[in-house]
Amino acid sequence: MNNQKIISPCISICKSNYSTGFCYGCARTEEEKKIWKNPETKNDWKKENLKVLTSRMSDSQLKTFNQSYNEKIKFGKLVYSKKL
Repeated sequence: MNNQKIISPCISICKSNYSTGFCYGCARTEEEKKIWKNPETKNDWKKENLKVLTSRMSDSQLKTFNQSYNEKIKFGKLVYSKKL
C-alpha cells in the first residue's frame, strides 16, 4: 500500500490567493507543489499533506475539491461534474 501512487491534489484551478499564497483549487503553497512533484517524496508526507490541505479549505472550497479530486482518482482525470 505504501508504494501505491497517491494522486496529486491539483484540480486544475491553478491560481493562488495573494494574501495567503494558497492555491484556490488545492490549497497548496508553491513549495508544497514542488515537494509533490519531487520523485523522492514519500507517500506518508503526501497523505499528511492532504490532511493539512483540506483543513485549510472553506466549506465550499472543500466540497468542490472533494468532488473533483474523487473524480480524478476514480477516472484518472478531471470530469468536472455539473452537480457541484
